Amino acid sequence: MLIGDVARRSGVSARMLRHYDSLGLVRPTGRTEAGYREYSSDDIRRIFHIESLRSLGLSLRDVGCALDDPGFKPSELVDDLIRQTRERIAAETVLLTRLSRIGAAEPADWEDVLQITALLQALGSESAGKRQRAALSSVEEVPVPVEALVEAALRETDPNVAGALRWALAQSGVAGLALLAEGLVSPEAEVRKRAVRSIAEIPDGEATALLREALTNSDIVVRRYAALELGSRGVADAVPTLIDMIVEETNDADAADALSALARDPALADQIATRLVDCLGHGTAHGTTEASARRRLTQALADIPGTTASHALADLSHDEDRAVALTATYVLQLRNAR
Repeated sequence: MLIGDVARRSGVSARMLRHYDSLGLVRPTGRTEAGYREYSSDDIRRIFHIESLRSLGLSLRDVGCALDDPGFKPSELVDDLIRQTRERIAAETVLLTRLSRIGAAEPADWEDVLQITALLQALGSESAGKRQRAALSSVEEVPVPVEALVEAALRETDPNVAGALRWALAQSGVAGLALLAEGLVSPEAEVRKRAVRSIAEIPDGEATALLREALTNSDIVVRRYAALELGSRGVADAVPTLIDMIVEETNDADAADALSALARDPALADQIATRLVDCLGHGTAHGTTEASARRRLTQALADIPGTTASHALADLSHDEDRAVALTATYVLQLRNAR
């Protein structure tokens, strides 16, 4: 079969067949009287073998080794091809993500494209200063797609850059909440913490709803961050977690402040005081006899108005722990002086 017929039947161009010939991959078995290449059935079969191996990503050199070396072992080469393919897919995925984000920003002209690209590159920079400037610029200049901001916020380890990214996300409103909600269930504890802290800085009803849901999160750190923010937003659901934080001496001063803020609502003040008293009681499900915990609970009661808190403080003024008794007595004196 002449080269033109082989090209038509195999789909391999005559030029490529000549290239294979020059490399010694497929040398036609014969020649016509006129000197034209003439391919046998075995030659054509080898051409199809070459094309099959090339479709796997093998170079022509590797194809030659695979077909001609009886001792050739494909396992190492296949493993290497798998690695190269994964690396190529990863690189293409990064490019696709970047292009998608540029498209989502709806650039008006090439100047916008260049600015967005520069900001995206800066967000991924190894320099914390560059990342921080990019976060701040994302609001002041051409807006960066919120997906990029969320991704950066969830991976950021530098506290200053993280603060700038949370601020930038807050400026974008609720646009990033769905992605941040996914961060709350990440398998990585640090990502979950960054997600709840970012949500906490978005002053919106949808963010508040997410924080309410976070109170039942399996991660206690997420629950605590959510409770602190919900306390400042006047959400009573946060009270049990806030009291647990005081008992367990975890951000207890912040938790007490949050309870104090909630207690400005007269309807909540007595409920909060009652829960604090329950924790002080002996033999109750949540009671504690530890003096250090009673001191913290006493200090928390000091900022809770109402008769329930006052009666509890009166009892605590006779506590066996001197520090508890002195604190309760001092607070009562201040209350009576008002």
